[in-house]
Amino acid sequence: MNYAETIDYLFTRLPMFSRIGSAAYKADLSNTIQLCEALNNPQEKIKTVHIAGTNGKGSVSHMLAAIFQTAGYKTGLYTSPHLKDFRERIRIDGEMIQQDFVVDFTEKIQPLIEKIEPSFFEITVAMAFEYFAEQEVDIAIIETGLGGRLDSTNIITPELSVITNIGWDHMNLLGDTIEKIAIEKAGIIKKKVPVVIGERKPITDAVFIKKADEENADIYFATERKTVAEPVWEEFYLITTVTDEQTGEKKEYKLDLPGIYQTKNLLTVLTACDLLSNQGWNINDVVITSALKQVKRLTGLHGRWEILRKEPLLIADVAHNEDGIKQLVDQIKKTPHKALHIVLGMVKDKDIHNVLQLLPKDAQYYFTRADILRALPEEELMKEAEKVGLKGKKFSNVNFALVSASIKSSKNDLIVVCGSIFLVGEISLSAFQAIWKQDENIGHSIVMIESSTFFD
Repeated sequence: MNYAETIDYLFTRLPMFSRIGSAAYKADLSNTIQLCEALNNPQEKIKTVHIAGTNGKGSVSHMLAAIFQTAGYKTGLYTSPHLKDFRERIRIDGEMIQQDFVVDFTEKIQPLIEKIEPSFFEITVAMAFEYFAEQEVDIAIIETGLGGRLDSTNIITPELSVITNIGWDHMNLLGDTIEKIAIEKAGIIKKKVPVVIGERKPITDAVFIKKADEENADIYFATERKTVAEPVWEEFYLITTVTDEQTGEKKEYKLDLPGIYQTKNLLTVLTACDLLSNQGWNINDVVITSALKQVKRLTGLHGRWEILRKEPLLIADVAHNEDGIKQLVDQIKKTPHKALHIVLGMVKDKDIHNVLQLLPKDAQYYFTRADILRALPEEELMKEAEKVGLKGKKFSNVNFALVSASIKSSKNDLIVVCGSIFLVGEISLSAFQAIWKQDENIGHSIVMIESSTFFD
């Protein structure tokens, strides 16, 4: 098989959560264990940091990867899902996995695939471990896919475990209470491996403390160790001051991830860095400060309050569940704008009604969908939205919706694309410009941000 044929095989032959939803979820680790045993357990040959959480785990993973890279370590990064290219999931020092490796790995493991019928995610986890081991990375940052206890990544014994937060998402698989969801996430806490908890809630604190006690693992709550001042948002950057509660020392950090919600993730990352430094990793504040200014460039992270255009201001954000949308709405309120336009698409297995209730009722909506089976049809999304007082029109794809929003907006307006990581992944600035140029009567100019060519 060539690369295109290999990707087609992986996407169509194997159950894929992003395509079919819960039917692809395997509630045990047996397939991953078998795959890795066949590969001589590559996960045991690499050092790792394991990250779980309802929201923020992607940002935290990329920030930590950027910090290790800047410190001079050869750094693996495994995340999911991808926006455009499958290879985004597996990177070393920001560079995507080689196509030849994807092909060779798949061909090598294909007889076992046919025998045990693993999921797409189980295969990609094994592929990442094998790639990182073969390339002899110094450290690999491993993000869970879903949950923690039964997530395919949970066969590693990391240097550090991180749980960013607990919120409402994937309740059909993880549990219908915050406590049940926390129990699943707490499953990544390992014997005598320290764990950082990003956000605190009394009910989840009890779950994490109990699990840490059982595993004799030291537990650290980021918000107890560090506090953050009200940030200043400077278009492409977020600037804030962090106080170390143990020493009283204050330090200013400038992040190229400008979402105000990143302040929570920053405290988690800084606490993790303190512990990793104590373990002997050469991570100092000069390294951290430099890395946080260039996370996107170093690691390829996109879709976190990402500015795609200036006038009107066009933002792409992968917020898709209750907690994520709450943070997004808070950011919208703090962003100067005249009128608000929201391009929205969601998948069927989210808590659609509760998410829609959180969105601003004074916005003009452009209901659309991503090109995946899990996507909620735009007609159904619009009907559900109308029940909670949201008004707008429907569009067959995100780029048509974006053009419509741009036509109807003035230069001081705000356009936000959100609701699904898959929707954000289908934004194409080149397609947008092509559609735009077909109408010669557009009244205002487009100022595209050159750094966002990722979406082309």
